[in-house]
Amino acid sequence: MEYYWLARWLHVIGATVLIGTGSGIAFFMLMAHRSKDVAAIAHVAGSVVVADFLFTATAVIAQPLTGLWLASLTGWPLDTQWIMLSLGLYALIGLFWLPVVWMQMRMRDLARAALREGGGLPPAYFRLFRLWFVSGFPAFASVLAIVWLMIARPPLW
Repeated sequence: MEYYWLARWLHVIGATVLIGTGSGIAFFMLMAHRSKDVAAIAHVAGSVVVADFLFTATAVIAQPLTGLWLASLTGWPLDTQWIMLSLGLYALIGLFWLPVVWMQMRMRDLARAALREGGGLPPAYFRLFRLWFVSGFPAFASVLAIVWLMIARPPLW
């Protein structure tokens, strides 16, 4: 148990980064979109892509590693109910997050092209934005559910 608090701290920091970066990205992307300012959308979308790769991707890699470390330090088997559900939700989040990253890159590129050409955003941007927006709800709800599972550690079945 010598490293338990370090493993736990790293796991909590990773969860915090995922929640904070995810909600921050969603907020700033939504606010830029609502401004209807092509330059603002191009700039924010570019920053969002960088933030997702720098912060979210790092936390996405760290979370399962610190989780496995914690499980091994505490003796929790990976087939513990709340751990299994957490891992399933984590996989679900990945199924949403990977396409969302691509959508963000594509929206960034479409906004930059519109800015260069001096025109408005194309219909493809608006279709992607709607899909991006809707994809955030199940992914973010799953992150919140995992945090609850980590805290409550309930017997599920």
